[in-house]
Amino acid sequence: YSFEGGTRMSLSDILSTVQRYHAKYVCVTGGEPLAQPNCLILLDELIDAGYDVSLETSGAIAIDQVNAQVSRIVDVKTPASKEHHRNRIENYAVLNQHDQVKFVICDRADYEWSKQFLFDYGLPERVSKVWFSPAFDLDPSGQLPALAHHLAEWILEDRLPVRLQLQLHKLLWRDAQGR
Repeated sequence: YSFEGGTRMSLSDILSTVQRYHAKYVCVTGGEPLAQPNCLILLDELIDAGYDVSLETSGAIAIDQVNAQVSRIVDVKTPASKEHHRNRIENYAVLNQHDQVKFVICDRADYEWSKQFLFDYGLPERVSKVWFSPAFDLDPSGQLPALAHHLAEWILEDRLPVRLQLQLHKLLWRDAQGR
């Protein structure tokens, strides 16, 4: 298994490292985990070891082979991301109440597109949670941009069955690599 920075660990090293944290929950994320050849094996081993496991994926790779006990958190790429052509529509058909979807929204047009997508694919009924996150970079003062406030208002006005999520890594570590 390879990690950012070139660090290589065996499966047993990963499991030992996770065990040292005495965690009950493990989230496999970073880059695109499913692009790693042994990701499915790692997920199975974590489940077999008794962990509550989630997988955060871009949605660009098929998720149907992921262990059913793993909670899949699938990104839906919006038009402003310039990645929406990578959304694998067939992934949405296999989602269930154990799974979640996440939209990162850049502007009002993205919000309207996301709202339509949400209902076109029946996501509120299909998954346990739908997250709408404002895309942002913090300004030097550390203030949230207006988009976060606008997104909250739009969600409330439209009474959408979604949750607002701020990208905490940006708030806590200013998106520092390795955090």
